[in-house]
Amino acid sequence: MANEPLTQSLPAAELSAVLIPLLKGVSYRADDAAHWSVLLQLQARVRDHAAVLGLELMLDEAEGYAFLRSRTVPDDDPAARLPRLVARRPLSFPVSLLLALLRKKLAEFDAAGGDTRLILSREQVAELLRVFVPEGSNEARLIDQVDTQLNKIVELGFVRRLRGQDGMFEVQRILKAFVDAQWLGDFDMRLAAYRAQLQGKTGPDDEE
Repeated sequence: MANEPLTQSLPAAELSAVLIPLLKGVSYRADDAAHWSVLLQLQARVRDHAAVLGLELMLDEAEGYAFLRSRTVPDDDPAARLPRLVARRPLSFPVSLLLALLRKKLAEFDAAGGDTRLILSREQVAELLRVFVPEGSNEARLIDQVDTQLNKIVELGFVRRLRGQDGMFEVQRILKAFVDAQWLGDFDMRLAAYRAQLQGKTGPDDEE
């Protein structure tokens, strides 16, 4: 029909083409503008199909990213709970700390205005962590630790390496969806707890 909505006329293959990548990870507008356009057109159908799997679509059109996460189920409704398709991954303390510092850096970067891409060198990332490292610590060891933590955060999708620029990283804006403004409001208190842990105390790992 001539007046048939575009979302209805697109074939099922188009739905699969946007849903399958979301089941694997995050979809970014910057990676494929055409793919992103189809996702926007089909987002209502994607939400319906994801709901069957106990998932919900988190789409930020302004920031240009989308991902699936497990739906929140009230504690008093255990019958509505489904096995988790998107598993929680425990994060080590050093990785949690670096994610917190990068989120804080992103907030400061946004407040300053200007460019929309936060790009940091490995040395700049190391500088963020330096305040938490005892004075006189071995510099080479610090860089090795930063590399290990950055590799994990790249794997999680919160930063990406810049092609052709060794040691340069872009902080992905999806980090804002996992570390929200309310969390940042307690940032100083959390950092005090982090410092206590670094002095030898232990605590539970964070989760995504």
